[in-house]
Amino acid sequence: MANLDGAISSDAAVQRQLDRLNALSLPQGRIGLDAMRVLMERLGHPEKTLPPVLHIAGTNGKGSTAAFLRAMLEADGKRVHVYTSPHLVRFNERIRLGGSLIEDALLAELLEEVLDQAGDLGASFFEVTTAAAFLAFSRTPAEACVIEVGLGGRLDATNVIPVPAVCGIAALGIDHEAFLLSEEPGSPPDPMTRIAWEKAGIAKTGTPLVTQLYAPDMMEAIGTVAESTGAPLFRRGADWTAEVREGRLRYRDAAGVLDLPLPSLPGGHQADNAALAAAMLRHQRSISIADSAIARGITAAHWPARLQRLQPGPLANLLPDTRIWLDGGHNLNAGEALGDFFKTRGAPMPIVIGMLSNKNPDALLAHLKPTAIVALPVPGHESHPATAFGGYPASVTEAADIESALRLFIADPPEELLIAGSLYLAGDVLRQNEQAPS
Repeated sequence: MANLDGAISSDAAVQRQLDRLNALSLPQGRIGLDAMRVLMERLGHPEKTLPPVLHIAGTNGKGSTAAFLRAMLEADGKRVHVYTSPHLVRFNERIRLGGSLIEDALLAELLEEVLDQAGDLGASFFEVTTAAAFLAFSRTPAEACVIEVGLGGRLDATNVIPVPAVCGIAALGIDHEAFLLSEEPGSPPDPMTRIAWEKAGIAKTGTPLVTQLYAPDMMEAIGTVAESTGAPLFRRGADWTAEVREGRLRYRDAAGVLDLPLPSLPGGHQADNAALAAAMLRHQRSISIADSAIARGITAAHWPARLQRLQPGPLANLLPDTRIWLDGGHNLNAGEALGDFFKTRGAPMPIVIGMLSNKNPDALLAHLKPTAIVALPVPGHESHPATAFGGYPASVTEAADIESALRLFIADPPEELLIAGSLYLAGDVLRQNEQAPS
């Protein structure tokens, strides 16, 4: 099966390594950590010499939580490495060294080093990328590493980290069913409980594990994993609380109360992600951070393609009087978050949607009630045709690409418009609008 995360670069040296990386196959089913552990040994165990690690799993919100963690730590003057996925425009976005995207020369060097060592292991795109990030982080001084799980948790390539400073689990939902819900002896039979169990697999002995609110069966599964692992568990609603009240985020734990501003990132769900980041920092003991930096970081955090408003650019300028929103969400949790956000903004709006063929359109559209739907392909990926988006009161039109889709509204521009359905589509939109993450 071809890899879906393929990347290109304008740097020839990086592109040579990306060509090798893109040739790697996507593993079928569950792959385990054996190949990653061998690769770490061959590379001198960089995972054992990282700065203090804040490790984040979850179905939705883990990337935003990572953005809040980074912003909070940087507000305290810390140098922070960050590893996230996927990238939107440039592969370099996955590896941030001390506040800046990794430079091309170093990226090419690290990818070559890892690929040379991984040749006979059958390593995946994500395993090689993770190993390159760990090498970069182990060789570059910093006060913290924020590392986002790629898929699941228990068997994710990032889970070779031996002793993180703290682990966190963001919002949970059904996604990546072929990987996370495959039959396995000893795993919970209920799908949502199984998801919680898989994500809790990042727990480590003696490392605080901080959670959001979940259904009782899911929380019980997480608690069982934490207890068997020896990870101190800090549950939202029991060990810490956070609520939005009178335009502020009120956070409380055993150490006291924080009166925090609301996030600048749009969407009510971002208060939950910011609260999780604060709770992770408050329950770890490896990195000192002032409460005031937590507050400053909440308003400074930025996370592209998550309810991001397009700035003036080649695409946005086609509809200069329309507020164009971009979001890469594609599952039920994302649909609910988008629905909640746009309910507060008045009348429904048109949606331009491109969605991978293995995703469920109803998960997103059922919560949005669009006035019109324009379906388009996701560049370079198998995606749903326009017929997949029927069944709604809105008319469905097909467009060949994002520019063609936006041009359909020039004669009668709406006040607001949403582009959604896939992070791969979101990346293409940002590239064409000359708004690449930096």
